[in-house]
Amino acid sequence: MQADKKEVTIVLPALNEEEAIGMVIDELKSEGYTNILVVDGYSKDNTVKIACEKGARVIYQHGRGKAGAVKTGIEHVETPYLLIMDADHTYDPRDVWKFLEHANDYDEIIGVRMNREHIPFLNRLGNWAITRAFNLLTGARLRDICSGIYLLKTEKAKSLDIESTSFDIEVEIATQIASNGEITEVPVNYRSRIGRQKLSSLRHGARILSTIISLARIYNPAFLFAMITALALIPGGIIYLWVFYRMVFQGVWHSGWALLGTALIILGGQGLVLSTIALMMRRMEKRIVRMLGSRSRTYDC
Repeated sequence: MQADKKEVTIVLPALNEEEAIGMVIDELKSEGYTNILVVDGYSKDNTVKIACEKGARVIYQHGRGKAGAVKTGIEHVETPYLLIMDADHTYDPRDVWKFLEHANDYDEIIGVRMNREHIPFLNRLGNWAITRAFNLLTGARLRDICSGIYLLKTEKAKSLDIESTSFDIEVEIATQIASNGEITEVPVNYRSRIGRQKLSSLRHGARILSTIISLARIYNPAFLFAMITALALIPGGIIYLWVFYRMVFQGVWHSGWALLGTALIILGGQGLVLSTIALMMRRMEKRIVRMLGSRSRTYDC
């Protein structure tokens, strides 16, 4: 059953978005969304003035960066659901209904940007790498972990222990929910940005990757450390190939190097096996939790 539009608060983190904020609010209202919360990061332009004139509720954030805005917004939401949405006009309010369609069944729903011609190539490449790293380390199967539009159950959002201070907030939220909740995706349209881009592709991309590894250490340490151990296969394989080349083509046998290569390959192979087992156990755990949740809903009178 689709959630009602009155049950969701649209949270718009904003910093110097005077060129776009008015249009975004107008579009949201035209789609019937009345609970609009603008979380301002102390803009130096007319963002706050325009948002107030358009009838949105405006509060000022605490904490640093976009993460501070998101955390502040979560604290002030009172409806059952909240939808985080960038205030730069890149996301289309006509897609919000897709999130409400599945809101009752999932703790987080991420909007997957299907048309990416408005995303710079370096950003697309970085998002691909970050999403693949996230899936590898958490066992998830998401396609757009850095998307700026996602819906959360308010109760779940308020229980999160968020420590991020920048654009890695989306990764931290998804990691926590993927570890003990239900997460899915819906397709959304992506438009050209209005105003100046605040995301630095290289600096923030490196920070997000670092956050993924740090969070994997907390929420799936067995898999992370097993994968690190599995990397021993690379130098082990290189040493083995070198020893083989020297023996076949130069008639020289390096027993010490061969022994080292063997040890590294054995170590890496064990890491690979353990990482596979850890991933399978995590997925089994999620299936059991999902089954228990399904049974509790079925027999709940």
